[in-house]
Amino acid sequence: MAMTIHGATPKLLKNLRHLVRPLNSAPPCISAVFSPLNITEKTHPNATGPPPSAAAADTSILDFDDVKGLFGPVSTAKLISSSVILHMAAMGPVVDMGTHEFQGDGKAGFARGGAGGEEAGRTVRRLWDVGLRAMLDYGPEHTNDNVSCDRNSEEFIRTVEPTRSLPPSSVSFVVAKVTAICPIDLLRRVSDLLRWEYKEHSFHLPWKLDTLPIFSDSSPFYHTPNKPDPLTPQEERDLELAHQRLVKISEKCQEHNVPLVIDAEDTSLQPAIDYFTYSAAITFNKYEHPIVFGTMQLYLKDAKERLLLAKRAADKLGLPMGFKLVRGAYIVSERQVAASLGVESPVHDSIQQTHASYDECTLFMLEEVSSGRGSVVLATHNVESGKLAASKARDLGIRKETQKLQFAQLYGMSEALSFGLKNAGFEVSKYLPFGPVEQIIPYLLRRAEENKGLLSASSFDRQLMRKELKRRLRATIF
Repeated sequence: MAMTIHGATPKLLKNLRHLVRPLNSAPPCISAVFSPLNITEKTHPNATGPPPSAAAADTSILDFDDVKGLFGPVSTAKLISSSVILHMAAMGPVVDMGTHEFQGDGKAGFARGGAGGEEAGRTVRRLWDVGLRAMLDYGPEHTNDNVSCDRNSEEFIRTVEPTRSLPPSSVSFVVAKVTAICPIDLLRRVSDLLRWEYKEHSFHLPWKLDTLPIFSDSSPFYHTPNKPDPLTPQEERDLELAHQRLVKISEKCQEHNVPLVIDAEDTSLQPAIDYFTYSAAITFNKYEHPIVFGTMQLYLKDAKERLLLAKRAADKLGLPMGFKLVRGAYIVSERQVAASLGVESPVHDSIQQTHASYDECTLFMLEEVSSGRGSVVLATHNVESGKLAASKARDLGIRKETQKLQFAQLYGMSEALSFGLKNAGFEVSKYLPFGPVEQIIPYLLRRAEENKGLLSASSFDRQLMRKELKRRLRATIF
């Protein structure tokens, strides 16, 4: 399937080509806004070398000086193109232009595509050949009817099934979005009811399943200013249908021994997302390695407290609980909603506070992993957070053999960090979104728009790529 744009002016097409070329170059598998590095040479995936010395300085655990070791598997042509694309992606006006165009008339111009499972499988194998794993993320989200939810549920299941034909352990996780298997309006209603129940303990929810703590006292409750009406009989039936979809996906993951990560949403919907996640975890996380993982967005002021409450409750139940830690993807919209209501933003006031929140929760979860009481996916493109986590994991004796610590970055981003962590002996996954083009592009553009500050940090990757290109040029000349 070739992705085409209809009704666009030649000038617009010229301006957009750098943003969409990576999408056109691999039409079935939309993996990132950025052109991914094309890995051409193979190394044994489990060749990690000797463990770093515990007496070494903290910063020595990740070696970014050896650019040959970092980018050795990458062809020179792809190294050049990736550097150029990262440079374009770090430019705010380019991201603004792409987002504005797609949100306007440009959205209708993208031809519909297929799920791209075969292309995703080839990418998984390329990653595995160089010691990286893949998180398969079938990207559709925000559905409004049961027919679409059923279709998306079947696609999630079809994402799990081919993992048996891929190299063992090459897929670390399958990612699912509750917004794709439950109507969005119902998720909003359930979130309202859960918030009201937390504030009014006598409020009864007859449909509610066993779950872990969803709120803390500092959680934002302004989305529900008034007592919501109970679910109608039809809404309760739809809720049960959504729950059964998640059960079927979880059963398939359990059957194939591939953990499931439930993605996070904005605060208006997140209570319902956590409710689905934790109820599924209570059902399926029966053994040492959890099947169902939740996602914590640590730019939220209440996130650390919610993580502690959920983890402690899971411990009391003897429930192995896994979490993916991210900074967050809705900073602009969260602040806009709070400002429109005249309430305090739920997001930390500065990037430094968000970094501190992420690092504190990382250290907490690493302690839990080292004591055998948890599993964690550290999804970060921040080099300093990666160094801190790697150093702490080394000090705690956490190695890849435990299978309870995973680092993750988007496919096509933070290649130096990914290879540096892999070379230091850690499990590293690349987040691989794929699916129908017109549904994946909003997801990717939202990540680009919401993470402009992190995109500017791609200068670190570009700097190391240029250093490796200079090394290769010198080697060719001399």
